[in-house]
Amino acid sequence: MEIALNSDQLEALASRFKILAEPARLQILTAICNQERSVQEICDRTGLHQGNVSKHLQLMKNAGVVASRRDGIWRYYRVIDQELLSLCDRAHTASETR
Repeated sequence: MEIALNSDQLEALASRFKILAEPARLQILTAICNQERSVQEICDRTGLHQGNVSKHLQLMKNAGVVASRRDGIWRYYRVIDQELLSLCDRAHTASETR
């Protein structure tokens, strides 16, 4: 298989993989892959600290991976980049078959 990408496309691809390169972000994606959750719910599910979760969510939001909505004092996050979730699933499946 041959992949022909220009420098802008390579940069965009590298940015997507950078999002996946941090285990805490993968934990967060796992916590919200099937339903939106508040930051507190994400912390409860992952065991990560609120400040750390908020930092990672902001990076993922800026990258277009997640979106948020405010409801009163709570902010809820959901995955909007379903292709990224599919990529994670394919990579996981491939690693288990080796």
